[in-house]
Amino acid sequence: RDWSVTGVQTCALPIFIERRPAPAFRDFAPRFTEAIKTLCANKPGTVKFYESKLGALLKYEPIASSALDRIDEAAVQAYKQHRSRQPSRKGKPLSAASVNRELATLRRLLRLAQEWKVIDRVPRIRLLSGEQGREFVLSYEQERLYLGAASLLLHDMGVLMLDTGLRVGEALSLEWPEVHLTPATGAALGYLKIRARHSKNSKTRNVPLTERVVRVLKTLAPAKVGYVFHRGDGQPIYQTWLNQQHSALRTLLKLPLEFVPHSFRHTYGTRLGEAGADAFTIMRLMGHSSVT
Repeated sequence: RDWSVTGVQTCALPIFIERRPAPAFRDFAPRFTEAIKTLCANKPGTVKFYESKLGALLKYEPIASSALDRIDEAAVQAYKQHRSRQPSRKGKPLSAASVNRELATLRRLLRLAQEWKVIDRVPRIRLLSGEQGREFVLSYEQERLYLGAASLLLHDMGVLMLDTGLRVGEALSLEWPEVHLTPATGAALGYLKIRARHSKNSKTRNVPLTERVVRVLKTLAPAKVGYVFHRGDGQPIYQTWLNQQHSALRTLLKLPLEFVPHSFRHTYGTRLGEAGADAFTIMRLMGHSSVT
């Protein structure tokens, strides 16, 4: 209550703002997809990843038909139990890693909805335990076997990641302006200038080249523009396609299932440590945000 100078009592009435009902998950999904296409315009593999995981979420009717503000911890738990019982394309139980990627997609969608004031809160989404870590280290004998049998593309990308520690996404999106074959002052060979654009934890960094990486890059006909590795139309190669090619070769050579394309990067970091490089040098070369 307030009293004006005239002595007349006035009342400040509360203002109620009516929030629109939250849309159903399936109705909000196209908006999320368009946002991802904008946010990840230069990363088609990431866009395709989210579209794939979103498709799995939409096939589960209790989530697809639910209003966004009705998706709580209980609904997430029910989804995890449902998906954990589903077989993979090979007829085996769906891996924890596959389910966790779908949960991560759900979490990002709900966080965007909260950011856009569509919902007030995001439920706590716990990932499944038991996801295998990517800690496989390639031996020199396995490296020789793989590179000797690999196609030209798999060979060249394998050499690049083994000797520079690039992330798979960084290697696939590497462009010629980032390649410097002329050595910097005081250096023996050239370097790559890798910009921080693939992970919130990545850092812009210069990575020195080795002699065999220089040989690989020179055979690829260095250009002023364009992707270093690309399809026939000049567009980047999708990581899903690379994974398929790698998996087929790994099976043919009877190499461990834990050997994934990321293993080249992990091998690079491990070999640096074995050679005596300190943690801070490894951190800088691999573009990590901290030594942990």
